[in-house]
Amino acid sequence: MKSSVNEASLWAHPDKLFTTVAFALTAGYVGGLLLIFFQHGWIADATGKPFVTDFLEVWVAGKSALAGAPAASYDPQAHHAAQVAAAGHSFPGFLLWNYPPLFLLVASLLACLPYAAAFLGWVAATASAYAATIAAIVGRREAAIVACAAPFSFANAIVGQTGFLTAALMGGVLLCVDRRPLLSGVFLGLLTYKPQFGILIPIVFVFAGYWRVLFAATLTASLGIAAAWVAFGTVTYRAFIHYLPVASNFLLTEAGGDWKKMQSAYAIARLLGTTDAVGWIVQGAVTVMCLCAAIWLWRQNISTTVKGAGLALAAMLATPYLHMYDFPMLAVALALLFRDRPFDRVEWIGVAAANLFFLSFAIRVTPIGPLIVLLVMGLVLRRVVLRAETATNLAPQPT
Repeated sequence: MKSSVNEASLWAHPDKLFTTVAFALTAGYVGGLLLIFFQHGWIADATGKPFVTDFLEVWVAGKSALAGAPAASYDPQAHHAAQVAAAGHSFPGFLLWNYPPLFLLVASLLACLPYAAAFLGWVAATASAYAATIAAIVGRREAAIVACAAPFSFANAIVGQTGFLTAALMGGVLLCVDRRPLLSGVFLGLLTYKPQFGILIPIVFVFAGYWRVLFAATLTASLGIAAAWVAFGTVTYRAFIHYLPVASNFLLTEAGGDWKKMQSAYAIARLLGTTDAVGWIVQGAVTVMCLCAAIWLWRQNISTTVKGAGLALAAMLATPYLHMYDFPMLAVALALLFRDRPFDRVEWIGVAAANLFFLSFAIRVTPIGPLIVLLVMGLVLRRVVLRAETATNLAPQPT
């Protein structure tokens, strides 16, 4: 009888049910990954040679920088040769270094460690920052576990990608924008390591009048550029600028089968058989619509947390280069919504559906990401509509 009462209590409080499931999933993730690691099936093989995953490009770029050749990371052939040497065998395809020279500072620090230690340290540090940010937004410690239990967290950890860091910085920007604008600007300046997510934010903040945020962001980004220039020289920046159109052509125009992995309007258009030009027109239209929607949202009489959730989602849809490992940003949007008001049953169903849709990506690789983002965007718009209806009902009625 006691067991059935506890079960009923869980279903009566979906947040408790989600937390219970999250603890189990997170423990399973950590335990499973550690088991595979010690069986030499993850990160490195029994000889210590790295498996070919996304983190390899970061570590190798750092090694090149430490060896006095930071610009080599922006030479696809040279960077690939260095990866082959590190892995101990050749492999098809390219792991391109797509980051500005600022991120070479981080890569250089990681390259000071052996590969496995660097990989584990990177995942642990960025996952901790991500989990702490989500907990700070929600205002509840257990939110950190819920964030880590999301399937996109496991997807990010297993390849050592940057999604945790991106989400932590985006969460910091939107959490601090009102109360600590200078700190918000610092986070925004650091987010320039992934410039594709900064397409909308400065424009929206200009319309919203967040000048202190923009000042701090500009100063932080400028200091970061200067630090990377002092560390790596002018030749690295020249190589980076020369490399940008090469990377765009390789990653977007000629992506081929990788269009299935990318999660953007551009990728969907290309997967449907359109030309590169049409793909860019579609993406441009989506980006403009996202910008207009974000500006409209920030002009509404609603909480900044709801506005921030919408802006995080719009930033995801606005970029042509989005992958599933970037989806920890989705947790930022959901955390901001929960901070505004705990979820009702409809919203809990939406959260569950978003996670289930993500799992379907593992079964069939396809650009389902934009649909997931739109699903959560629907929850944001629902909040706006409900808030407007409440305000209308509370307004004095004419006699």
